[in-house]
Amino acid sequence: MSLQCHPCFDPEARHQYGRVHLPVAPKCNVGCNFCNRKFDCLNESRPGVSSTLLTPEQSLTYLNKVVDLVDTPITVVGIAGPGDPFANADKTMRTLRLVRKHHPSMLLCVASNGLEIAPHVEELAELKTSHVTLTINAIDPKIGAKIYRFARLGRKVLRGIEAAEALLDQQLDAIDLLKSHGMTVKVNSIVMPGINDHHIPDIARLAGRLDVDYHNCMALYPLADTPFANLDEPDAAMMTDIRGRCGEFVPQMEHCQRCRADAAGMLGEDNAEVVQQALTEAASMEASPSDQRPYVAVTSFEGLLINQHLGESEQLWIFGRDPDGSFRPIETRPTPLPGSGESRWDELADRLDDCSVLLCGNAGQSPKVALAKHGVRVLVAEGMIEDALHAIYQGQKPRMPARVLAQASGCDTDGVGCGGCPGSGTGCG
Repeated sequence: MSLQCHPCFDPEARHQYGRVHLPVAPKCNVGCNFCNRKFDCLNESRPGVSSTLLTPEQSLTYLNKVVDLVDTPITVVGIAGPGDPFANADKTMRTLRLVRKHHPSMLLCVASNGLEIAPHVEELAELKTSHVTLTINAIDPKIGAKIYRFARLGRKVLRGIEAAEALLDQQLDAIDLLKSHGMTVKVNSIVMPGINDHHIPDIARLAGRLDVDYHNCMALYPLADTPFANLDEPDAAMMTDIRGRCGEFVPQMEHCQRCRADAAGMLGEDNAEVVQQALTEAASMEASPSDQRPYVAVTSFEGLLINQHLGESEQLWIFGRDPDGSFRPIETRPTPLPGSGESRWDELADRLDDCSVLLCGNAGQSPKVALAKHGVRVLVAEGMIEDALHAIYQGQKPRMPARVLAQASGCDTDGVGCGGCPGSGTGCG
């Protein structure tokens, strides 16, 4: 596939070719003051949102369908979230390997903040990943400290200037590595009035010195429930002026669209209904526990029946399967205490990093969505735990309570549809 067939990098290609983003990377390693990564409805088009999550295997099934369904030739497979691809490196790299194996002519593309990409550059090159986008919003740590709440590098969480310095160091190292491996590198910079708008040309100047291929200045899209919600969106005059000054140092990209993490088709167009249906069908494929996540967590009073609401459970039973196919409880683990809001479910996800599924008698939408972002699928079920485990390990759904089946016309009962709105989970008006 010619490198000129990338619609996001070539303004001529955007009218001839399409791309598909595979939403396999839920976790993020940087806290940005402009970002709200909630799952949302299809009529909201911006980075960081997706109507569902896919496993690497599900994403391949989805890709196969999209290639056959859409009229526009799909030339690019990208991974851009809804978190950061390399905060989810195992899922990202496995997905890229599957795509390269089954679609050898596809262009591969990733978009990252750059914090943890460096260890994977060599394999990215081996997989013939041709295009990489890094988002760099500051090269002055004092400015970066205003933009980022934290940066998580490995198991260490950094804040303030220390976080901004670490992020910048990793980004600059990443550019050097990517260019040395022959990849096309684009730098995205989000223009935030009063925060970094005066600083964007400095980023472009440095990008030019590092032989970055393209620079994309993106206007801030203020989002509710973020620290930057009250900032003004840059107007056209400001963006034209900034792009003009930045263009003295590095070629500017002006046709970029705000793309969702599950975008498919041509730039600027919403996902077609048949594409969304394919995405929903792929996400509904049951994934059996894997070598990386071999266990299943269960809410239960006594370890025999699935009979507790997740929000009321003080402990979870952890089950595994023995080589002879039988199931046994591994241990019980306490759940985080109530009262900590959404962080309660993030903490629970950390305690379940070896579990692929959580079975419960009932659960609210918030824990379903939060745990799904961390790779833990919440399934509402009833009956004997052993019967449900047989279904799960065979890649099937366990028996669901009658009340849940009666609500099946609402949002997806597995908690990976739209963000808690009434409707089908395929786009709310």
